[in-house]
Amino acid sequence: MQDVLCLILGGGRGTRLYPLTKHRSEPAVPIAGKYRLIDIPISNCLNSGLNRIYVLTQYLSVSLHRHLSYTYKFDPFSRGFVEVLAAQQTNEAADWYKGTADAVRQNVRYVQDDPARDVLILSGDQLYRMDFRQMLKTHRDSKADVTIATMPVMRNLAARLGVLRADDTGRITQMVEKPQTDEQLAPLRTPAAWLEKRGVAPRGREYLANLGIYMFRRDTLFDLLNGDPSQMDFVLGIFPNSFATHRFQAHLFDDYWADLGTIKAFHEAHLALASDQPPFDFNQSDGVIYTRMRYLPASRISAARLEQSLVSDGCIIQAGAQIERCLVGLRSRIGKNVTVRDSVIIGADRVETEAERADNQRRGLPDFTIGDGSLIEHAILDKDCRIGRHVKIINQAKVQEGQGDNYMIRDGIVVIPNGAVVPDGSVI
Repeated sequence: MQDVLCLILGGGRGTRLYPLTKHRSEPAVPIAGKYRLIDIPISNCLNSGLNRIYVLTQYLSVSLHRHLSYTYKFDPFSRGFVEVLAAQQTNEAADWYKGTADAVRQNVRYVQDDPARDVLILSGDQLYRMDFRQMLKTHRDSKADVTIATMPVMRNLAARLGVLRADDTGRITQMVEKPQTDEQLAPLRTPAAWLEKRGVAPRGREYLANLGIYMFRRDTLFDLLNGDPSQMDFVLGIFPNSFATHRFQAHLFDDYWADLGTIKAFHEAHLALASDQPPFDFNQSDGVIYTRMRYLPASRISAARLEQSLVSDGCIIQAGAQIERCLVGLRSRIGKNVTVRDSVIIGADRVETEAERADNQRRGLPDFTIGDGSLIEHAILDKDCRIGRHVKIINQAKVQEGQGDNYMIRDGIVVIPNGAVVPDGSVI
């Protein structure tokens, strides 16, 4: 793995995750109570023995930069690093990134300066645990120019992802991005025997999805980027035009993988994490997910009832609270007789002192995070929210898309943006 350099794409505007991306980039969005999305690909790299990592950023990247600088520090003798490559004006380019390929192209000199034999390119908005050493073995054993991580999926998921077609040797011959019609899907169907031969039970999963995880031979990456400079995206431009001239190999992955790039996917994934048998378990001795050390105290819970929920460090949950199928993030303060169901509470950046809380009361400002007697259902509360007393956030009218001064509804999920204030007695 010392011959592999990693580039993690920091994402665009993150419009599908808005308003969670209102003040931060997509990879900086908190996940699972105490982590950030960027921690997932970086941890997978470190657990695979890969420690030279560039993170390509562009939009609202301050909090992401801060998190990376506080979290990932290496022994100077290891030659490992996690460095940020922010979009910038140069003599060669004065524009923002126009796509995945363009982002790599504008930073290609850092790849040229590295002695790596292969380059791994990852996304910053996915939840999975993968050993990249196995992918590198597939890549080199097949003498591939490019290896793409793939996963067998059912037809209903194929329409939301890129789908690949591979021959008997695993060589990729075709790719269609988000195929919708039977005519598009029919030639992409993977025979069950192909999967069984590779130790995977088909179970109705007849299509190979592109996971957005790519391993390039270093020289091939340069060839593809320089071949047609007008192509700005790997999937939509460079890959389909290169299958005939380069060997693309499928690396089969058959474990949990989720794209958290939408509000609905983000919400569903968190509820699954809080279940009795989560599909992805952070509490695992191998494949540890790393994040920033915060030195917070244990959470204090007083005569509350919790069911299928995760509670992070530094929280206070007061008497009479009922927390059902929820994830409670760092430093959350939940008042007396509060009921929260099927919700994600991201938490707070700091703990208010008693003097600050008394001053807030004089000014009519609620405390962090949820006031006494409130009812929250099917919602996401972003960081530093102030939900007053006896507030109801229940989307009783079942609105699918909408917004107000201090909330937004996406896919029927009420999202309270970062730092929003919901006054006492409000109903959303």
